Amino acid sequence: MGNPLLDISAVVDKDFLDKYGLKPNDQILAEEKHKALFDEIVKKSKVEYHAGGSTQNSVKIAQWMIQEPHKVATFFGCIGTDHFSEILKQKAAEAHVDAHYYEQSQEPTGTCAACITGDNRSLVANLAAANCYNKEKHLDVDSNWSLVEKARVYYIAGFFLTVSPESILKVAKHASDNNKIFGLNLSAPFISQFFKEPLMKVMPYVDIVFGNETVSLHVPRWFLSTEDIAEIARRVQSLPKVNKNRQRIVVFTQGREDTVATVDHLSLKIFPVLDIDQNDIVDTNGAGDAFVGGFLSELVQEKPLEECIRAGHYAANVIIRRVGCTFPEKPDFH
Repeated sequence: MGNPLLDISAVVDKDFLDKYGLKPNDQILAEEKHKALFDEIVKKSKVEYHAGGSTQNSVKIAQWMIQEPHKVATFFGCIGTDHFSEILKQKAAEAHVDAHYYEQSQEPTGTCAACITGDNRSLVANLAAANCYNKEKHLDVDSNWSLVEKARVYYIAGFFLTVSPESILKVAKHASDNNKIFGLNLSAPFISQFFKEPLMKVMPYVDIVFGNETVSLHVPRWFLSTEDIAEIARRVQSLPKVNKNRQRIVVFTQGREDTVATVDHLSLKIFPVLDIDQNDIVDTNGAGDAFVGGFLSELVQEKPLEECIRAGHYAANVIIRRVGCTFPEKPDFH
């Protein structure tokens, strides 16, 4: 469940970033001052459109890694009733994702501008319709909730905490009560900075916490005493948890550096990423989403943590060689 967005990606220059006050490598929500950015990026640059939104990207990758059967993943999120929504529906169908969108006509389908400079990308999300997800009108509807009950693994990106924390909580509690697996991504620094309260409300139900190095370094603002990523992972793992039958796992990726994961209560494991020539990196935009997708594809088949992480590294390695969160016809993962 998450924010279905149409990604509009383009290569821009430093002047463009400066004009809109963007950092080269960041993820933010669009403010008033960014509204013109979306028109400008479409007019001035050669743009590519891809079905996006962090969670939707991850489930698409998981489906691609699994190949058969189709529709292993169900996705909920809110879209508009416009041209962009048709593209999103078509792309989800092509990716064999079982998307059940809540459609409304008040707001247009959400978009995310990916402003690429070199191997950096600055993401500006205009949530629009994605922000209108309505628990009562969608999640609580029997036909939709029955799909939640059918699932064994749940994954929601932290971005959705800004939209419908009550929906996340309902799903997370269901997972916890039924000893199913609930995964949450810390997603972006602004989530743990400005949405700490809803994040901490859901954390007791989270079995797997995903994050990257920029996100994890904002977590110490709560703990204040450390910037050591391994220590941060341990502390996130030891936050209170309702379902004691599952030890919480924390997985932090660090770009080209090693991935760190808590294995059990005391030990922490380091997993080196796959080597890649700098010249082969086209777009790091979907790397984190792809890692989670690869991870989930093995997790749902009840593979051990090491295999989940190996699949995550493989998927990320494939995605960063291409523009947008796109992939070849079949994976080559053994």
